[in-house]
Amino acid sequence: MSRASHSTVDPALDAAALLRRVGFFGLFVIIPVVAQVGRRATVVLAPIAIVLLILASALDGRQRPLRPALTALVRSPAFLAGGLVLLWAALSLAWTPFLNSGAERVLNLLATILLTLAGYLALPDRMRSANLYLLPLGVTAGGIVAVMIGLFGDALVRSGAEDDQILDRGLIMLALLVWPAVAWLRSRHRDREALVTALIVAAAIAASPKATQIIALAVGAATFLLTTVSPRIGVALTAAVTAALLALAPLIPFVGRPLGATLFGSGNPGVLSLKAWQKVVTSEPVRLFTGHGFETALRGRAYNLLPHNAPSTMLFEFWYELGIVGAFAAAYGLYVSIHRIGRDAPALAPGAMAAIATAYTIACIGIGLAVMWWFTTLTVTILVFVSIQRGQFRSRRPKISLLRRIREEREVEAP
Repeated sequence: MSRASHSTVDPALDAAALLRRVGFFGLFVIIPVVAQVGRRATVVLAPIAIVLLILASALDGRQRPLRPALTALVRSPAFLAGGLVLLWAALSLAWTPFLNSGAERVLNLLATILLTLAGYLALPDRMRSANLYLLPLGVTAGGIVAVMIGLFGDALVRSGAEDDQILDRGLIMLALLVWPAVAWLRSRHRDREALVTALIVAAAIAASPKATQIIALAVGAATFLLTTVSPRIGVALTAAVTAALLALAPLIPFVGRPLGATLFGSGNPGVLSLKAWQKVVTSEPVRLFTGHGFETALRGRAYNLLPHNAPSTMLFEFWYELGIVGAFAAAYGLYVSIHRIGRDAPALAPGAMAAIATAYTIACIGIGLAVMWWFTTLTVTILVFVSIQRGQFRSRRPKISLLRRIREEREVEAP
């Protein structure tokens, strides 16, 4: 009588599975929800979730082989361009008037990048669908919480300017994470669920109308539709527009100011902001090459180093602080990486292009160059997209291969 075989239970594998599930639950569910009510929720919770994923991979080794993955990443043109931007930011500390705060900001930025890289390398080579379905669940739950806050916030928890800032950050998180959630659901042929998730996030933003989030979500939706209809045009246009805006940003005030003055009048605050930007460009043309140094755009207003009404946008601050070297390297890195995403993940291209367009719009409208909660939000979005990309694999062997193998075995056994 044959004895039943018993599978060996490995406590390390069970612990790794638990840690990974908790890490993804924090990354996909807790952060989108708690970001609606906590000012520093993303900055605090994201590193904890990533560390759990790293520990899980250290226990079961389900991640891709580290050396080939790291070698391919380091040799990629986008990574090299990003490294040049970070190196130039560090070198700019030599001529920045705010050395201490600038050095602290560079170290924080470097730590965030290293944490993102560690999380990327720790993600499993093949993601379980059960973990990835947590993403639309978390985005939907976060959207419902945001809707309730937008409709009844004054009577519940919202009572001041700081609370409005919390809601702004929470809605920005939802505006970014809705696209990977929609992309994942569509890749599983769950179009109805994807539509419901998108509508809930749109309702959350409409319940607390903020111009930045509304415009960014609209741009993301238009990019999603374009890339769905024509992936090649959508990817090419997204790459070209983002890179061109950053590379040619100093020309924006010279083109936008006359147009804005004609449409809105010369006294419009936006027109005056463009006038201040134009003055900065013309008064110190040499600084267009070197930049003024890291952290000068943020703190320069307090010390009257630049006009108080100068634009608070990534396009202005990138050029003001890092000059042509940093701006051109970042534009090239954007262009190459967007084309790489469209080529490596064609099924997810509409969602990826929509997320990039949404994030870029937010950065261009009113988020500065080195805001740490913004970088952490981007970290979460990047890891989420890598996760759903690694969930795109065949879970069953093609039936034709099995039939062919049976037929070949019968031919061999036949006399």
